[in-house]
Amino acid sequence: MNEAEYRTKGNWNELKGKLKKQYGDLTDDDLTYNEGQQDEWLGKLQQKTGKAKGELKKWIDSL
Repeated sequence: MNEAEYRTKGNWNELKGKLKKQYGDLTDDDLTYNEGQQDEWLGKLQQKTGKAKGELKKWIDSL
């Protein structure tokens, strides 16, 4: 999923809060998804969290 998909579910702000709580160095810019740039977005999150892409997707989906 991407930010737009989470927004349509109405829980993106809640997820952003959980992500920032667990990884204090994540910023709003890190968590801003630009349409068509999912790989870049996930890459940025991978760098900040140290998680693999698949692991990161599972982790976000589990929040």
